Order: sequence, then structure tokens, then C-alpha cells
Amino acid sequence: MRHAVVDNIVLKDGKVLLVKRAANLLEGGKWGLVGGFVDRDETVKEAATREIMEETGYTVSDITLLGIIDRPDRKGEDRQNISFVYFSNAVEKIGNADNESEAQAWFGLSELPGEEEFAFDHFYIIKLYADYLRKPFALPKIG
Repeated sequence: MRHAVVDNIVLKDGKVLLVKRAANLLEGGKWGLVGGFVDRDETVKEAATREIMEETGYTVSDITLLGIIDRPDRKGEDRQNISFVYFSNAVEKIGNADNESEAQAWFGLSELPGEEEFAFDHFYIIKLYADYLRKPFALPKIG
């Protein structure tokens, strides 16, 4: 069985917001993008906005679909999730993070933690975004 999820690259001042996953979660203790499952009766874009608010307290603007990852062999997955990957700009912090993360931090694209410190394939997703910045390609990227 496959599930629809969202992974979000939240940007501010040229940096990306990462969350350190809570120890009780799959891939706990590792850095990751903000994201989660798409709820029943919501669009993937609505899920992206909701997950960002729940996990960080930020409102966002300019939500753009970077790609859809549908590989059945995604790193670290216990299910074969299909990920809708968005990037957006942080606007205002109006809430608090939920209990799914132990920390939040902003990182420049050249200052990221090591690949082994990332949950799932989130390091790859950020590298995909960096590739898009260097040499834009048609969006969304599928695969």
C-alpha cells in the first residue's frame, strides 16, 4: 500500500528550514524537511501548508511544486510513500512547533548537515532544489 505525503523546502533569506525528528518517530534524531501524510479531504497543497504550520508555526507564500517522487525504493521508508515536494517562502512565525521535532534550524545550501544525518531521502531532495536553482528545469520533476 502506498500513501501520499508532502515534503516541504521552507526558505528564508537563502536558507532552508530543517527539523530534527523526534526520537520516537521513524528516522528519529535525524534532520529532515517539514512534511507528513496528506489527510483525507485535503489537497496536497493544503497538506503542505498545514504540515508547515503544525511542525514549525510558520505561514508561507509562493508554494511551488518542485516534483513528485514515486520510487518504490525511497531511502528509509517503511511504506512506499509517494511524495509531493514543494518549496515555499516563510512569511511569519505565528505558532509553535508540534512534538514531532526536537529542534528547528536554518541552514544555507552550502552548510547542510552531512548526508548521513538526514532522514529518508531529504538530502537528495534539497540537492534537487539546489540543481534547480543552478540550472532551472521544467517543473514538476517526476520520478
